[in-house]
Amino acid sequence: MLDAIQISGRREVLSFQPSDSASDTLLADVFATAGVRMVYGPNAEIYAEEDSADYVYQVVSGVVRSCKLLSDGRRQIGAFHLPGDVFGFEPGESHSFCAESLGRCTLRAIKRAALVATSRQDAAIANELWAVAANDLKRAQSQMLLLGRKCASERIETFLSEMAERLGSDEIIDLPMSRQDIADYLGLTIETVSRTFSQLEASGAITLQTARRVHLHSKRHLAA
Repeated sequence: MLDAIQISGRREVLSFQPSDSASDTLLADVFATAGVRMVYGPNAEIYAEEDSADYVYQVVSGVVRSCKLLSDGRRQIGAFHLPGDVFGFEPGESHSFCAESLGRCTLRAIKRAALVATSRQDAAIANELWAVAANDLKRAQSQMLLLGRKCASERIETFLSEMAERLGSDEIIDLPMSRQDIADYLGLTIETVSRTFSQLEASGAITLQTARRVHLHSKRHLAA
């Protein structure tokens, strides 16, 4: 079982308890039955870069960001993990990025060794783990293209389309991350992000109902 006392001291965990939630995939069943449920406050560190990758996590509620602090002091966000997402499953023995909660979030954690052992006994679970790894690779490749070949407006448009799809919304999306988080994910400044949102609103592609609630008027306009 997860060492809750140690993690509570290091990671600002608010509470933990055994998981008992229902789920709709075999992998989610493993987390629900064998994992430990953990609650983090806003901007809490879940694990640090180069920490031992002994545990794998699933988001129950809230959002987690994976990020890295660059040598010049800038932060690069590699991914946003939404409810249902599995993260922290590394190819090596340590984490290449740190993981932090955006706001209050609930996770399930399970030992990687136990998860791998279970997958060796169940081909269906092994296939789901493979799908997690393949999806992570696909998103990493998409972000590489995003950062390397697209201008600021194209990055914002692609980001909004991606978030609409992941949040399951065709028109109204409530962005769980701040403008600074978006900037650090897209390799832009916060000023450029804010200016591009204003330009998209002026063009009629979106309406900013609040700072984080975006009404998408034209999915075709925002297509990657």
